[in-house]
Order: sequence, then C-alpha cells, then structure tokens
Amino acid sequence: MAEPAAKPHTDTDTDTDTDATAAPRHAQPPMTPPPPPFIEQAPRDLTAWVARFDCERLPVLDRTADALEELRADEDAVDAHLLADALGSDPLMTLKLLAHVAHQRRGRDGSEVETVTEALVMLGISPFFRAFGVQETVSQRLASEPAALQGFEQVLRRSRRAARFAIGFAVHRMDHDAPVIHEAALLHDFAELLLWLQAPALALELQRRLGADSSLRSAAAQKALLNVELADLQQALMRQWRLPSLLVRISDDHAQSAGSQARNVMLAIRVARHSANGWDNAALPDDVRAVAELLQLSPDTAQRLLLEIDADGA
Repeated sequence: MAEPAAKPHTDTDTDTDTDATAAPRHAQPPMTPPPPPFIEQAPRDLTAWVARFDCERLPVLDRTADALEELRADEDAVDAHLLADALGSDPLMTLKLLAHVAHQRRGRDGSEVETVTEALVMLGISPFFRAFGVQETVSQRLASEPAALQGFEQVLRRSRRAARFAIGFAVHRMDHDAPVIHEAALLHDFAELLLWLQAPALALELQRRLGADSSLRSAAAQKALLNVELADLQQALMRQWRLPSLLVRISDDHAQSAGSQARNVMLAIRVARHSANGWDNAALPDDVRAVAELLQLSPDTAQRLLLEIDADGA
C-alpha cells in the first residue's frame, strides 16, 4: 500500500520535523511569504474561525521541507511513490496537497482524489514542484514560541501513532480503503495542530485549563475559551478546502452512526491517546475489547496486536 510505505528518513518521536508557485524548472524557487499574524483573541464563531485559516499558507514539518528541496534538485529521478513517501507522514503537507488538487479539479467530473499518491499522480511531478516552492517550516513559524512548539510536537506524535494503529486495523480487516483510513487518523487532530501554530497563546491557555481540572471535558473547555469545538472547526475546514468526502465522513466525531471505517479511525485515536504515556491507562481494557470486537479477535490477541503495531513504529 503506497500511503504508509517506509519513508526516506527515520520516523521518530523526537523530530520537529518540525518537523506558492515556484519559478520555472531548475530556477531558484522563490522565498516564502511572511507568516500570518498569530491569533491573539478567539474569533466570535465557527465562520470567523474558518476565515482565519488559509491552507496554502500552512507551514510544513522541517523534514518535509528538506526532503522537497533534495528531491527538487533531482526532479527527473522523482516519481509519485517516492514523493508520497517523503510527504505521507506530514499532516500539514497532506492537507495542502489534497486541498490544492481539489481546487485544481473543481467542477470536473470523475472520482475524488483521496490519497497523497493519487493526488501526485493526478497533478504530475513538475506541476507539483511548480506549485509548491520553498516551504515555511513549523519550527520557523514557532521560533518565538518554544512551549507551543512542544505542544505541537505532542499532538504530532499522537497523530502518527494513531495512523499506525489505524492502518494496522484496516489491513487486518482487509479494507480496500486502508490508505484513506491511515490518512484520516493522521489528520484527525489537525485543528489542534493549527491552534498551536496560529493561536499559541490560546492553545497554551486551553492546555492549562484542562491540566488544572481533570473533570473538565475537552469539548467544553474549547467552547468556553475558543467559542467553537475543534471537532466542528475541523469538519468545517475540511469542507471549505474540499477534502475527499470519504475522508470527511470517516473523520466526523459527531456522525449519527459510525460505520466500520469510522470505528477503525476512532479506536486508533482512542488507543493512541490512552497509551501515550504507557499501557497502564485505566481506559485501555475497554479500548482493547472494542478493538477485539472490530477485528473479530479475542481480547488477548487484540492486546498482542496493539503491542506489535506500537513496537513496529518505535
């Protein structure tokens, strides 16, 4: 499967990896525009929040920016699968690429482009490099906000672990949409990543409130401080940027009925959250039983599978 294939750099949990239309081919790519100002005060409602985010101006992980320039220098040797391997673990670059291709295809008939590899095949290698010049990085954006950078990295690590669990479950289920399920888990918390990137003071205050009151639900804290729940903001941004409908559907936390693909994603997210600091969290036995039911395994076998998937990504 192309999407979760091995990447050209080692994927670790300590990266900041943290981890524009370019000039003609082989010319020096243009400099990136200055970043948008940080959001200091919460916009009044969902519509106002959506208006503050421009997908084209999102930064990317440092590793992604470096890989793009290495590959740009030898463009004739690059194909869609090689480029997808370099981009596929970066949720921000994934968003930018899918949104760009959706904009290019607006109004055309045909099936949606659902994965990074499909998007690159549809776009073409040279058009990709022309569309995506030198990229601003997360560490550049948050250079003056080290605490926000740390918060961003925590969410990124969780998202990557969730994506590994999700693809593991999907492969076991022999789901033909496994690459999209992997992508959905990777992107599941992208609104939280954007909050750290563009409203670091608000993200830190939200973190403080949740840390100070263990009984406070995340959604309630978000609504009180931000005037919006991040899950609602995320769904609105996905629709605004015309992301694939399957991706939007299986990423919807508020869906009235969750099919097996949505359950696959949500269980991967739950396991990643609850095991972030080890496998002794009190919520994990319930997660294991739910995974066992989804995969039609015994709880003991499901537990072993979770540990194997986690070890493979270590």
